Amino acid sequence: MKIILNLLRVIVGVLFIFSGLIKANDPLGLSYKMDEFFEVLHLTFLSPYSLAYSILMNSFEIIAGVALLVGYRMRIFSVLLLLLIIFFTFLTGYALFSGTIRECGCFGDCIKLTATETFWKDVALLVMILVIFIFRKQIEPLKGAGIVVLLATIFSLGVQRYTLQHLPVFDCLPYKIGNNIPEKMKLPPGATPDVFEMVFIYEKDGQKKEFTADNYPWSDSTWKFVDRKDKLIKKGNAEPAIKDFILTDLDGVNQTQAILSETKPVYLFLVQNVQKAGSGWDEKMKALQQKLKNQEVVIYGVTASTKEEIAAFKQQHGLEFPFVQMDGVAIKTAGRSNPCLMLLEKGTIKGKWHYNDIP
Repeated sequence: MKIILNLLRVIVGVLFIFSGLIKANDPLGLSYKMDEFFEVLHLTFLSPYSLAYSILMNSFEIIAGVALLVGYRMRIFSVLLLLLIIFFTFLTGYALFSGTIRECGCFGDCIKLTATETFWKDVALLVMILVIFIFRKQIEPLKGAGIVVLLATIFSLGVQRYTLQHLPVFDCLPYKIGNNIPEKMKLPPGATPDVFEMVFIYEKDGQKKEFTADNYPWSDSTWKFVDRKDKLIKKGNAEPAIKDFILTDLDGVNQTQAILSETKPVYLFLVQNVQKAGSGWDEKMKALQQKLKNQEVVIYGVTASTKEEIAAFKQQHGLEFPFVQMDGVAIKTAGRSNPCLMLLEKGTIKGKWHYNDIP
C-alpha cells in the first residue's frame, strides 16, 4: 500500500504544481475566467476580488503540491486538497452539464481542455486525493520539508508579482509575438465553420414569436419588430484563433483592414478601460509620439471606453494620436496589462510591452 500511496502523492503533487505554475504565468487570465464563473453563478459581487482569488488559488496549488511531495503537514494539506478538489469537481461538473462555460481554465490558456476532459480529470484526482486523505497518517515528512514549502510560497508569489508588473513569461494567447493577425482570423485548413440562421423576433397582441428570413411577416403591419439574433443551427469543428479583432473609429466605421494593411510600423496602445489605466508611461508615449510626428510610425489607441472618456483621457495624458474602439474582452486577450503597447508590421505582431516596459 505504501508504494501505491507514494505513487499517488507524486502524481497529484506534480499535477497541482504544474497546474499552479501554468496559471501563475498569467494570473490575470485566471481572474477573467473566475469573472465568467461568477457571472454564470450570479456571484458578480465577488468579481472585484477575482485577481486576489486568482493569486491565492495559484499559490495554493503550487504550495499544496510541494507539501504533498515532501509530506509536510499532511493532516492539514490532505483536508485542504480534498475540499479543493471537491469544489473543482463541482465547478467543472456544472460547466459540463449546464453547457454555460466551454473551458474551465484549469491549465490556463497554454493547455486547453474541453469541459468533458476537465470534469473526468477532476473525478480521477478526487479518487486519488481521497486515498491520500484516508492514509494521510502513513505519510512521513522529509527532512527540511518546512523550508521547502516556505521557498515554494515565496516563489509562487514572486512569479505572479513579476508577471503582473510585466507580461506573462510564456505567451500562450493567439496575440503572441510572431503571430500574423489576419492569418489567425482565418479558419484552419479543412475546418467547417459554425452555421447560423438569422432569427427575427416580432410582437403582436402582447405575444412574441420567432421568424426566419423565409417566413417573417414582412407584409403584415400588425406585427412589430422587436429584435434580431443569430441562432446556431450547425456546429462547426473549429473556429479561428482570433475571432473578435474588429477595430472601429469613434463613428463606428470599420478600420480593421486599413490598420492591418498599413505599410508603416503600427503601434496599438491598448487601453481596455481608460478610467482604470496604470500610470508611469506618459513620457515614454510622448517620446513615441515624436516618431508619429516625424511620419516614421502610425499609432492608434485601442479601447472599449466611450467617446467622452477617451477625450478626457487624451487631454489628461497629452496624447495626440487617434483612438479606435474594440471589444473589451478582445483587448484583455491581446494585452495582459492596462495599458499595453503592441507593435504590428503588416498585421504581424513584432513586439508587445507592459506599460512598465514601454521602450
